Amino acid sequence: MLYNNQISYYNYNKAKNETKRMASSPTVQHISDCFIKPLYNSEESQKPIYLSSWDLAMLSVQYIQKGILFTKPSSFQLDSFLQKLKDSLSITLVHFYPLAGRFKTLKQENPPLYSVYIDCVNSPGARFIHANLDLTVSDILSPKDVPLIVQSFFDHDRAINHDGHELSLLTIQVTELIDGVFVGCSINHVLADGTSYWHFFNSFSEVFKANNGQKQLIPISKTPNFNHWFPEGHGPIINIPYTHHDQFISRHESPKMRERFFHFSSKSLKKLKAKANQECNTTKISSLQALSAHMWRCITRVRKFPSDHMTSCRMACNNRGRLDPPLPENYFGNCIQTVRGIASAGELLENNLGWAAWKLHEAVVNHNNKEIREWVEKLECGMIYQLGFFDPSSIMMGSSPRFNMYGNEFGLRKGMALRSGYAHKFDGKVSLYEGIEGDGGMDLEVCLLPDFMASLETDKEFLDSFSS
Repeated sequence: MLYNNQISYYNYNKAKNETKRMASSPTVQHISDCFIKPLYNSEESQKPIYLSSWDLAMLSVQYIQKGILFTKPSSFQLDSFLQKLKDSLSITLVHFYPLAGRFKTLKQENPPLYSVYIDCVNSPGARFIHANLDLTVSDILSPKDVPLIVQSFFDHDRAINHDGHELSLLTIQVTELIDGVFVGCSINHVLADGTSYWHFFNSFSEVFKANNGQKQLIPISKTPNFNHWFPEGHGPIINIPYTHHDQFISRHESPKMRERFFHFSSKSLKKLKAKANQECNTTKISSLQALSAHMWRCITRVRKFPSDHMTSCRMACNNRGRLDPPLPENYFGNCIQTVRGIASAGELLENNLGWAAWKLHEAVVNHNNKEIREWVEKLECGMIYQLGFFDPSSIMMGSSPRFNMYGNEFGLRKGMALRSGYAHKFDGKVSLYEGIEGDGGMDLEVCLLPDFMASLETDKEFLDSFSS
């Protein structure tokens, strides 16, 4: 039995040891590393895969890095778990064979030609990493800010998509914690947008669940469509107007920022939506438009811009259903664009939430087939996105709470949290995630410069709008 003074001494030592362990700055240790090929090669995988202008525009930005943190079950057996993941990945890659390839550049002087395509034949496959970290689930989730160590849960740190000539286009990294497991996935953004990314991740989980140990193809509920879309008269080989990759790639190093998660319950979102619609005397504003307008106003307020300073809020839009004729839902590739609302800081803050939300609503409604095709014409001229060009007066609402994220369990039951890597982090980036409750709530991953984040944490309108 421990008496009071003994308990105090015990707690003191426990806290001291915990502080000492955290202060030692544990690092992620790579235990093993291998490449996984498809279980077998299909006839389609033996042909070059030519990319659309939407895909090629992503060559200078970074990989998509998302993953799920699980608690470790009492019956967890690491070796069998890793082997089943590898076998399931090999089976899944039969369906998603481009992810096992590498980029190749097709060059020609007369007539001039420069194009990037996917070669699935001369490739070692997708990468699989087993790593270890001497921290707990609580060490990851308890701090107010997302710990920097989370960035080490992913491959392709600071890589840009053009690096896929030498690096894997897909990596699965399993990081074992003291009492948890993190399954991280990074996919080259030239191959996939968010819709396609989660299509793969959901299928990987589906195959894992159905895998009974036999090395045979397992059907999936939604087969990917790799018929890349090109406007009439264009493709399949897109000639971009460059002679060397140094002419269009750049490396973006993010400034020191704070990264926090904020939870908006279903009830909080309904209140925001009702308020925005009431202020505009309409019923057309969606929850996402109201939330985006709210974040636009709150972040602009803490940035303290002069009243005539122009600001904007960008929202990622899926173009599949907006084209005429529409693309299939299972179209695998990039089919996204951003729309934006624009306003001076003064008019944004002097007007109400509904005013800002209506600006975003109009931007979404006006984003149609004609607008999309006009944008593709610009991309056909060789436009390559550059992360370093992002307007520091803007905010960017990325990802989507509509993606099935927590449905990926890998035999570990429902995950504890979603986290992302280093990629695409800049001041004003807000990523939307499915709420863990599954009732329509959302988790927001917010990246801001330290002073702006400190101000947001004390902003009354912001604090009153969400639940912790």
